[in-house]
Amino acid sequence: MINIILTEDHPIVRNGIKLLLESQQNFCVIGEASNGKETLRLFRNNVIPDVLITDISMDDMDGLQLTEEIRSNYPQVKIMILSMIGQREFISNCFAKGANAYLLKKSSYEEMLFAINHVAKGGRYLCDELSMDLIENMNNIGLDLAGKTRLIDEIELSDRELEVLGLISEGLTNIEIANKLFLSKRTVEGHRQNLINKTKVKNSAALIKYAVKNGLI
Repeated sequence: MINIILTEDHPIVRNGIKLLLESQQNFCVIGEASNGKETLRLFRNNVIPDVLITDISMDDMDGLQLTEEIRSNYPQVKIMILSMIGQREFISNCFAKGANAYLLKKSSYEEMLFAINHVAKGGRYLCDELSMDLIENMNNIGLDLAGKTRLIDEIELSDRELEVLGLISEGLTNIEIANKLFLSKRTVEGHRQNLINKTKVKNSAALIKYAVKNGLI
């Protein structure tokens, strides 16, 4: 039997999830709450679940604060975030704070049930939709890196030229670049001119524009 506390500030949503969970023979909802403070009160009264399912956006104490509290004081409890928010940075922060799973509220009931069982056994879970977004983003990063590598090979940029290009993009003068790289001013001027010639642009401003457009910096 998997004991569950359900924290959700919308009663209709909470009741719907509760009915779904209680339709499963191996799930038991042992507590409900509308915010983090109410949830902690249940814990302090020794109502401690195997899995806590919590929303994020709630009054008094939100799901992220609740996650930190539970992870610090009840490390054995598995925490599943159920939210409308799909931004990668936010999701990463939830896992960093101690969440074991993250599902969008539009996830299917079947996926939610699978995730609860998986998390209760010690696993971690990210819903299908967010997993696919992550994979597509990684693929795009891979394509960008491959394109950058091809361009560097095609126009034959050296590692030193790329280093100088990066410093030019930061607004450093030839003298400043020379001092930073322990080179002579004339050598830096030569690298700058080589960059302009290889990229076939007219000046340093156009060089930076070209570098940004093609992902070189």
